[in-house]
Amino acid sequence: MSGFSEPFPAPAKLNLMLRVVGRRSDGYHLLQTVFRFIDYGDELRFRVRADGVIERANDVPGVPVADDLCVRAAQALRQASGTRCGADIFLDKRLPLGGGLGGGSSDAATTLIALNSLWKTRLSRAQLLDLAVKLGADVPVFVFGENALAEGIGEQLRALDLPAVWYVVLCPPVVVPTAAVFSHPDLKRDSQKVTIQGFTGGVPGVAVNDLQPLVLRQYPEVARHLAWLAKSGDALMTGSGACVFAPFGSETEARQVIARLPAGMQGFVARGLQRHPLYELAG
Repeated sequence: MSGFSEPFPAPAKLNLMLRVVGRRSDGYHLLQTVFRFIDYGDELRFRVRADGVIERANDVPGVPVADDLCVRAAQALRQASGTRCGADIFLDKRLPLGGGLGGGSSDAATTLIALNSLWKTRLSRAQLLDLAVKLGADVPVFVFGENALAEGIGEQLRALDLPAVWYVVLCPPVVVPTAAVFSHPDLKRDSQKVTIQGFTGGVPGVAVNDLQPLVLRQYPEVARHLAWLAKSGDALMTGSGACVFAPFGSETEARQVIARLPAGMQGFVARGLQRHPLYELAG
């Protein structure tokens, strides 16, 4: 790819716990969640332009350019920094749309971090976080760069040290629209906050997802995938779905589970990360 950078990773995230603890007057939900990065995700390449134009260089099925968070992130960085540079953005999309893995948010964060370096705009991590908050609730944690307990609407972040774990992630063939889940009248919105000390992702009564019961009722395929995975481990839905996951102590154990996957189901094995792979670059 002539003139394009080497690929920048945009890793997926898992929500090891997700509680809806309230709702603000502006409609945004107040959350308490634990984000975990995994070593599986999208990749982006960039070609710097001198004319200030920002364009996506390839078609991404299901992601029109007008809705692409990468393009919006690049535009926000250009405006905030005052640079005259532009960019062509090539997105290699591996993460499923509407899967709860944070793909679009991760892509946006990687765009902020990568172009801040390639454009030499030298914004600090704090400045990039200010831009991230305006792009979406899950974007800040990817710029923050560490596994974290997130509160508020996702912008209040506290780093967590999580154990080395492998995950089996299953991807039901459905798209779950996040906005529809959060706006549903049956969504539980009054969970109590929990105190998290030494969180490992397997604490009884803590590792729950308040969105899961609603999604399971509305999407039988998500329920079917979760039920199958629950036979082998502590399975949970991530985000607003549709993907479900379970932790395992070793890669061997995780791969033994994925090897038994029934025909018609798809998934992957991933290692839990301690930090975002671009953590140092964002600093």
